[in-house]
Amino acid sequence: MEAEEALASLDSRRAGLDQEEARQRRARFGPNSLPPPPPPNPLFRLLAQFNSALIYFLLAAAAAALMLGHLVDAAVVLFVVLINALVGFAQEGKAERALGAIRDLIAPHATVLRDGARQTVAASDVVPGDVVLLEAGDRVPADMRIVRARGLTIDEALLTGESVAADKHEAAVAAESSLGEHRSMAFSGTLVAAGQATGVVTATGSRTQIGHISGLVQSVEKVTTPLLRQINSFARRFTALVLVGAALLFIFAVLIRDYDWSDALIAVVALAVGAIPEGLPAVITITLAIGVQRMAARKAVIRKLPAVETLGATSVICTDKTGTLTRNEMTARRIVIAGHEIRVSGSGYVPEGALTAENDDDDTAAIATASPIIRAALLCNDARLRQGEAGWIVEGDPMEGALVALAMKAGLNPDHVRDEWLRLDEIPFDAMHRFMATLHRAPDGGGVIMIKGAPEALLDMIPAGDRSGWAARAAMAAAAGERVLGFGMKQLAAPQNDLSFDDLGKGVEFLGLIGFIDPPREEALTAIAQCRSAGIAVKMITGDHVATALAIARQLDLADDPQAMTGAELDAISDDDLATAIADISVFARTSPEHKLRIIRALQTSGAIVAMTGDGVNDAPALKQADVGTAMGLKGTEAAREAAHMVLLDDNFASIVAAVQEGRTVHDNIRKVIALTLPTDGGEMLVIVLAILLDFALPMTATQILWINLVTAVTLGLVLAFEPAEPGVMCRPPRAADAPLLSPFLLWRVVLLSLLFTAMSLGVFFHALDSGRGIETARTMVVNMVAVAEIFYMFSVRYLHMRSLTWRGALGTPAVLWAVGGVVASQLVFTYAPFMNDIFETRPLDVQDGLLIIGIGVVLLLFLEMEKLLMRRLGWFAELKP
Repeated sequence: MEAEEALASLDSRRAGLDQEEARQRRARFGPNSLPPPPPPNPLFRLLAQFNSALIYFLLAAAAAALMLGHLVDAAVVLFVVLINALVGFAQEGKAERALGAIRDLIAPHATVLRDGARQTVAASDVVPGDVVLLEAGDRVPADMRIVRARGLTIDEALLTGESVAADKHEAAVAAESSLGEHRSMAFSGTLVAAGQATGVVTATGSRTQIGHISGLVQSVEKVTTPLLRQINSFARRFTALVLVGAALLFIFAVLIRDYDWSDALIAVVALAVGAIPEGLPAVITITLAIGVQRMAARKAVIRKLPAVETLGATSVICTDKTGTLTRNEMTARRIVIAGHEIRVSGSGYVPEGALTAENDDDDTAAIATASPIIRAALLCNDARLRQGEAGWIVEGDPMEGALVALAMKAGLNPDHVRDEWLRLDEIPFDAMHRFMATLHRAPDGGGVIMIKGAPEALLDMIPAGDRSGWAARAAMAAAAGERVLGFGMKQLAAPQNDLSFDDLGKGVEFLGLIGFIDPPREEALTAIAQCRSAGIAVKMITGDHVATALAIARQLDLADDPQAMTGAELDAISDDDLATAIADISVFARTSPEHKLRIIRALQTSGAIVAMTGDGVNDAPALKQADVGTAMGLKGTEAAREAAHMVLLDDNFASIVAAVQEGRTVHDNIRKVIALTLPTDGGEMLVIVLAILLDFALPMTATQILWINLVTAVTLGLVLAFEPAEPGVMCRPPRAADAPLLSPFLLWRVVLLSLLFTAMSLGVFFHALDSGRGIETARTMVVNMVAVAEIFYMFSVRYLHMRSLTWRGALGTPAVLWAVGGVVASQLVFTYAPFMNDIFETRPLDVQDGLLIIGIGVVLLLFLEMEKLLMRRLGWFAELKP
């Protein structure tokens, strides 16, 4: 739509609205702001932390203990449940601030024309039809159709992912153009990089592109992490099993064994306390929290605890290109001149690198021939480079900054050269004529015009016979993913102080071409290689051009043969067919926020656990939809950070690899905690069941069972959360999203160890009774037997994928030694402290009793190591294979 048509369709005019019209439209369309979502009720958010079958069962056990007068038991169980809920409540309190962050991007003030006069109004008062004036540095207050532009460029990286500010003009563009190609539109929240413009507002508030993205963020449903799905599934099944077993045991005790109903209920409570891993939720939460601390030390901040574990299951990483895989700093990479082609090394704005002639050409001759184009690139240039604390910073246009860096790599001093070649006049760059020209006084006093711009614009200035081959060379550089500028020069016959378009009509000498890239991060190359070795696919999703994106993908070795798909091609594929169509695609170019959401959802429907990295507003919906949304902390927007589950403080893609390793380590450690906890509970449960079925005294009381469970959970169980990664953790493929929490080997271990713990407990119990000891002494020996057996079993379970009987395994970590010391100290107090004897009905033991218990523990460790070796040789379990 032409500019005048746009004004007419909005019932506006170039002089702007009058005040009464603006007031009426403000009442009709509402404020130019995004509607805030209703804040989550803190009470409901706290109560949601208790929505777990395992927590329900723990609360029921606490109620039963309270009913039977076991106040200590009930209090401890309730304390564990409460701590678990408070930790989750505190970690997830900031989960819904993404919309607020996007709202902050709305400019607070805007300059408009009303009643034909220039006025400054609150951005919230801008209405459709308002005529807005834009200047460099302004943030666009609303979506608008540009009706006049002079040298206008707008940084739309937040919306499109483009690393270079977009040139804008008032000429109409095709209606079907993608968002990044809407050159006659300025979008709310984007930043004016250069030039001036006048535009008529077409959309405000939630009807803008940013408002649409805000709606997408709000419409995304929360997803459950693999760990939570597995814990909930396990808890439901386990709860049902224990409830049925407890009911059957109660009926058997009352009807068959003639138990008094209260005695039978006490026995059932003992069974429940023994069966329920009451410390498991807290230990899992703490394990995740320790993972958070480790990640923070590696420059990654986790905003939601389960995201640490979810990273370990990640099978696909979808990443933005600009600023994530690349430096978001333009770099001159190629100089093409008559007879020579020169490759420029270095990266970003750092003025360090070498100029090397291609095709075995002579470097000295090539560089000497390139001197005029390098000089022109420096002189026809308004940018400056300065070295700050964080590195080299460009003041001005990024591509012009790259040209200054190029000149410095060639040995030129920018200030000295510019002083020698004094600028007298200029023609600023404009999207209409697509070039910039500057007039200089040469050191010899002559006049020289330097020109840079689109290659086709400069080629139009030279005779047709001199254009041969240049268009093809420019197209070749563009096909390699480079952005290309052409350069020219004109020697004036006589000095002059003014420059006009007529001066460029003839006599221009075409100097050559310079190709630019937004270079990939060096650490990203290594990180992607590590991801591929770990079986994790990396997919680039960008708003940039296909050729540029594919060039970066090949440089990063994103895949053996990266394949690309555009947003337009995505639109032609149905949701049902999308997952299959994108399976082998590594690059998605010219995408919109809707495309990113479709890609993430399609990957998730195919069973993938998806991590999404990004830094712009356009990434926010996909970041929230992904299983692990990862935002950049330095260059990323607040909207992206708030929508993400994890924020990288150093904007380093390589930190993703560290995050995946930590995630896998956390998952391993959680499995170790479960492998340690369940056999103990299983053994305690079997002891109670056998006591009722075979009609002998309970080897442990409910209080004693609760004691040993809590002591070992907060020491031996917790210490496993500090375990370092096992060797080869990043050489395994990602685990399946639906992989059971208990692998076949762990299930085998739970059954085997439950039987062994039962045998050891009953063996010690009946040995004590046969030796003439009292029931209290026998129960004390059983409790200590369980504690010692769990200590030795902990040394075995520390290494699930390798043998434990090594010097490193025997020494353990400092945390392991502290935990063992804690259990030993607790059991000494439990056994010999008089007040503990009164509370738990225990008795002191002899030295011979202690030696017997320790000896059985040593035999258990040796047996388990032989069993692990046998299982590895038999090849029954895939996870034990080297």
